[in-house]
Amino acid sequence: MREFFKYLLASILGFFVSLIIVFIICLVVVFGLISSIDSDKTVTVSNNSVLFLNLDQAITERTPKNPFGSLPIVGSEQKDGIGLNDFIKALQKAKTDDNIKCIYLNVSSPNAGYATLREVRNALIDFKKSHKKIIAYSEVYTQGAYYIASVADKVYLNPEGALEFKGFSSELTFFKGTLEKVGVEMQVIRVGNYKSAVEPFILDKMSDYNRKQVTAYVGGLYNTFLSDIALSRNIQKDSLYAIADNYKVQQPQDAVNFKMIDALKYKDEILEELKGLSGRTRGENIRSVSINDYAKNNTDTGEGKDKVAVIYANGDINGGEGSDNQIGSERISRAIRKARLDDDIKAVVLRVNSPGGSALASDVIWREIVLTKKEKPVIASFGDVAASGGYYIGCAADSIFVQPNTITGSIGVFGIIPNFQNLMTNKLGITFDGVKTGKYADIMATNRPMTEGERFIIQNELNRIYSGFVSRVADGRKKSKAYIDSIGGGHVWIGTDAVQIGLADRIGSFNDAIKAAAKKAKLKKYKVVEYPDVIDPWKSLMDEGTDKIKTYYTKQELGDNYFLYQQMKKVIASSGIQARMPFEAVIK
Repeated sequence: MREFFKYLLASILGFFVSLIIVFIICLVVVFGLISSIDSDKTVTVSNNSVLFLNLDQAITERTPKNPFGSLPIVGSEQKDGIGLNDFIKALQKAKTDDNIKCIYLNVSSPNAGYATLREVRNALIDFKKSHKKIIAYSEVYTQGAYYIASVADKVYLNPEGALEFKGFSSELTFFKGTLEKVGVEMQVIRVGNYKSAVEPFILDKMSDYNRKQVTAYVGGLYNTFLSDIALSRNIQKDSLYAIADNYKVQQPQDAVNFKMIDALKYKDEILEELKGLSGRTRGENIRSVSINDYAKNNTDTGEGKDKVAVIYANGDINGGEGSDNQIGSERISRAIRKARLDDDIKAVVLRVNSPGGSALASDVIWREIVLTKKEKPVIASFGDVAASGGYYIGCAADSIFVQPNTITGSIGVFGIIPNFQNLMTNKLGITFDGVKTGKYADIMATNRPMTEGERFIIQNELNRIYSGFVSRVADGRKKSKAYIDSIGGGHVWIGTDAVQIGLADRIGSFNDAIKAAAKKAKLKKYKVVEYPDVIDPWKSLMDEGTDKIKTYYTKQELGDNYFLYQQMKKVIASSGIQARMPFEAVIK
């Protein structure tokens, strides 16, 4: 009887625990629905308002939709972010909005690449044509933060704060020693001396080819960085170089002495200045609206029946559906096809921000661009990076727009086949045996070294794919194969060099590309439509919830080392021939 009551009580307890869990899930769903509804509401902008720009948030290709961000769902945590195009359109609206009197810019460590940051700077510079003031303030400016803040009419720093201004550095991580310790050999086959994505797994330092291109790439980014700041702050570029090279800004007052900062002030002093600029008296509170809320009010997509379609290709390139942050060849090619078959769409802009990925998936997308180009204008706009497969998918466009600091090119391919035999057999005691009907039946086996015959076959396949890559670029850019091969070989170029050697046509913004597409289609009035549709956050949570939870806990456990884990995981998971950027460097 005692056992009966024990199991009965356990069952009752389990029942009530289940009810509680179901109740919590229902609450989460309800709150999520409410948050989703509230997130779409427009806001009222009072007169004499300050437009508040928090630029420490992620500046993405498209504004993310995440109704779960403030809810206690593991794996759904995501800080606010804003899409670049929404940001630019919001600033354009604020220029002529009488209720917006000035901008308060707060940024310490922006979450975006330098090409995106340059688009942000240029949008702020355009806003200044309205003669409305921009005030920038921060307790700490990283170099990326100062790059944006330097456009402001007044740049202020906390008296005990810091301005980082030391030049750029790029550090690559090499795993060869680790792989040798655990008994893993990375068998590499590639085309192109500069195709150095494989180097971290077979070398313990940069090759001479890679060092040459990394030096050129970092130097090009730094040149644009210094040139833009020099123009905004009216300081000679050589002077800025010397300030950074000698690390002259060590104390807050140093930044003032070198005219990089206008004054050292506390937050309360900034608020008083903003009151004056916005027409509020000392005793009144500041009226402000965030750029995120203000952007919600701007629903204008243009006018007329004719349309220009913007197709976002963002992230690594793989087969299948992908996601909003990963290019799936099926999803993107379907979006291009939809735009091509829509008679109301008169032109297409392919917005690329990708380091590349699967060569096959890249070719699938390229084919849709070629077909679309035969029927209507196609303009490519490259963001922070459009390298390797990212360049592949855009090379057939009628015209290619880049920023001076866009990373592009890297025309080359590679393959990596890991050999786990030493790890499995000598270290773990695991052996393998089997039968096969042909010499090459297990050609991609990872439990033994490749034979010379297998290496020859795979190398021939890479040579064929590389030749096709070069041909596609040559056709798209109207150059000879010999010329494209001479600037290919996996070499990475920055935007200014890409224009000079013919891999791109113009230095221009995202909006410039949209205007060029409309002009080529001879449109005076048009609407801008965006493809593919943003993935519903509820569907994403249901489909990818487990992966998000795993990612969340892995990040918590590894901290700053998560980047290294990602690198290893990406290579091991890569299948097929890769057309990927030759290195993933972090600029500091």
